[in-house]
Amino acid sequence: MSVRNLDKLFSPKSVAVIGASTRHRSIGNLVMRNLLDGGFEGPIMPVNPKYQSVTGVLAYKDVSQLPTTPDLAVFCIPPHDIPDVLEQLGGRGTGAAIILTAGLAAVALDGGMTVKDRMLEVANYYNIRLLGPNCLGLLVPGIGLNASFAHLQALPGKIAFVSQSGALCTAVLDWARPRGIGFSHFVSVGEMANTDFGDVIDYLGSDPHTEAILLYIESIHHNRAFMSAARAAARNKPVLAIKSGRHDEGAKAAASHTGAMAGSDLVYAAAFRRAGMLRVNDFEELFAAVETLSRGRRPRGNRLAILTNGGGLGVLAVDALIEQGGRLVELSEDTISLLDAVLPATWSRANPIDIIGDASAQRYIDVLRIVLQSAEVDAVMCMHCPVAVVPASEVAQAIIDVGKEFPDASLTTCFVGEATVAPARKLFNDFNIPTFDAPLQAVQAFMHTVHYRCNQELLIETPPSLPPNFKPDRDLARSIVKDALASGHAFMSEPEAKALLASYGIPTVETRVANTPAAAKTEAAAIGFPVALKIISPQITHKSDVGGVVLDLQSPTDVEKAADEMLERIEQSLGKIEISGFSIQSMARRASALELIIGVVNDPIFGPVILFGEGGTAVELIGDRAVALPPLNMALAKDLVSQTRVYKLLQGYREQPAADLDAIYLMLNQVAQLIIDTPEIQELDINPLFADYNGVLALDARIKVAPATTIGSERLAIRPYPAELESTFTMKNGREVLIRPILPEDETNHHIFISKLTPQDIRFRFFGSVKNLPHSQMARLTQIDYDREMAFIAIGKDKQGINETLGVVRIVTTKDNTLAEFSIVIRSDLKGAGLGWRLMQKMIAYCKTRQTKALVGQILSENNRMIQFTKELGFLRTGQPEPGVVEVMLQLDDHMVT
Repeated sequence: MSVRNLDKLFSPKSVAVIGASTRHRSIGNLVMRNLLDGGFEGPIMPVNPKYQSVTGVLAYKDVSQLPTTPDLAVFCIPPHDIPDVLEQLGGRGTGAAIILTAGLAAVALDGGMTVKDRMLEVANYYNIRLLGPNCLGLLVPGIGLNASFAHLQALPGKIAFVSQSGALCTAVLDWARPRGIGFSHFVSVGEMANTDFGDVIDYLGSDPHTEAILLYIESIHHNRAFMSAARAAARNKPVLAIKSGRHDEGAKAAASHTGAMAGSDLVYAAAFRRAGMLRVNDFEELFAAVETLSRGRRPRGNRLAILTNGGGLGVLAVDALIEQGGRLVELSEDTISLLDAVLPATWSRANPIDIIGDASAQRYIDVLRIVLQSAEVDAVMCMHCPVAVVPASEVAQAIIDVGKEFPDASLTTCFVGEATVAPARKLFNDFNIPTFDAPLQAVQAFMHTVHYRCNQELLIETPPSLPPNFKPDRDLARSIVKDALASGHAFMSEPEAKALLASYGIPTVETRVANTPAAAKTEAAAIGFPVALKIISPQITHKSDVGGVVLDLQSPTDVEKAADEMLERIEQSLGKIEISGFSIQSMARRASALELIIGVVNDPIFGPVILFGEGGTAVELIGDRAVALPPLNMALAKDLVSQTRVYKLLQGYREQPAADLDAIYLMLNQVAQLIIDTPEIQELDINPLFADYNGVLALDARIKVAPATTIGSERLAIRPYPAELESTFTMKNGREVLIRPILPEDETNHHIFISKLTPQDIRFRFFGSVKNLPHSQMARLTQIDYDREMAFIAIGKDKQGINETLGVVRIVTTKDNTLAEFSIVIRSDLKGAGLGWRLMQKMIAYCKTRQTKALVGQILSENNRMIQFTKELGFLRTGQPEPGVVEVMLQLDDHMVT
């Protein structure tokens, strides 16, 4: 449902309390008192046939007697009565309801339907937004709304807190109030019947009164809605999350190495990272991170300089920094020389910069100015412990004064102590400089800014293009999968798995199949020695564990003997099981190669996830891995690899040359595309995967398959590039063009495209003069969420045969898919060639398949050519939203949109 009627939930003009009560400490009584005490200015209408009034407010026997239709109804009644009352309210036009009652799924109505199912049926019919059931309620302090049974009122503020746990809501309220932390919204979502995290994030992401969104998450119900909402909101404001249940013992039962290693918490972390969110582990850290991100300036990078008047403080900070993966900057000789001039000869001449315990405020000024101007420094932390000779507030004021001189500098402070440094901390708070009372918290705050910056950069990073020769043989892949499913076995044989990988261009070692030891002998001779021999059996998951692998066989006789012994060994340990034969492959000799693993597993929440890490037989013991959600590009693949320890080895060390990292990134993209195209794949292991300066080579592969249970890309948390929407078109001048959805890799050509527009066309498109678009804005145009918006670009070859962008049409849909606003621009020298007409026809057809109700656009009133163009397409003028602008609309279905 997305944001439809959420304004009735979060900004109601009137509230009814169904089940309001005079009974002390009852839920109905607490809700009424909270609404009155909160200062809500609209009508508050208690409904209960037992009372004439509740807490001094006239009560109504039932909803039919209410003098006005409430925007919001709060339910405090037993489960059985909820559906009927909700239906009466829906008939009157109520848009939202908060269901505080628990246990609705356990109560059956006549006919067998549960109360929860009937409630949802009614709500969906009348488009009623439901918060809950089984929730604490909702607080919006800015409008005086406390529609909850919380024990405290929330202070007004600019932070939104959204939680699945009602108990934790009350704990956070209790924790936040004495610290002066306020909220724009305080939301207990409960069981999320038809309003879940994605819906709430969508609303709060565009709410001007909310500067940061904090989430307490136990589980996600709708992965794609969550990812789309979080990615959109994170571009505008910090989105932070605590995820409970970080340790997943269930992974122990997984059949593959990947399944055992890719626990659900690791997947959640990958999803948060992909969405541009920041993850924290507890509430202290959560609110500290918000303070830092909202007050602090973003660092240029991760290189931290530490100023301290106490050596011990600096050592503690360095320990915390290294433990959290931070980087202590190495001061340049130029910086050290400048510091020599203002510091005593006994100073540390290194980072941390010990400016001596009795340092004056002037010394802090001199040192801080030098460090903030140093090219090698990205951020500075000023630490101070109380001394008798210099008041802490004097030092704080000096730091503040220097901070004003460098408004873009990233500055964090840590003043240790309590009574004597409290005035200094107040000064920092007044001037919006983050301040902390312990080194660990200060370093943690700095690392929050680093991680947040990295996540934000990942959201808008322009990836390198994939090699043009990456063209998977999808028909061959489908045939291999079809045959494997027909065999009735859950796991493909190793030769089948390698053939499937090869169809997507993944290098594999030459492998042959033999049914008997004698046949294995013959096949080995054909390959050439030495060879590896492996058992093929649908009942054996990990061949090495049962003696099903023998390496470095040097002759035909050795192969036949090893095969006989392997059969005997397996029969002794496993009994009579199904043996399909043997695989024989040449021994890959790569002395300097590192063993890696690339795998895929289906997460129950987020769908397919891709794992990368250090491989080999001890892969699970080593535990060096990271996961990512498909689809990938080269930049995302690099980010995935960089999260592992083996990444440092892959970059080369001592006499060891660096591995071909681009080959690894490409292979991750190949695996991601294989998973996108093949919903039958349940699990995949490529282990070991050799990687060195010559490239990559898959030595072994295991793939589990099952009939697909979803259509297309529905199982993916992020909608992949919709290749099926590609088409070709011939312009009136005979030029062939490719029309396809836009890609992040198109950014460079998009800059060139805009540079070739006339000033008038630029003004008509952007409603103003635009010389060039910064990377951040261009990234928003080229890195789109295909689930919510679409842009089709027309691509042609220039005289040198190089691709160039000729035109683009784009839409952004409302979150309920009612309206889509379009824009279109064709390169100025190509008008009249039929390209604009074709692009608009393609977009109209696309919107119809998405069941969008109407297409709308705003056009400068002087742009007569565009007004006539839309008229010929069937658009009607619907108004003038502002002077000099006309709005046009094309109805796409039979239901009129107003």
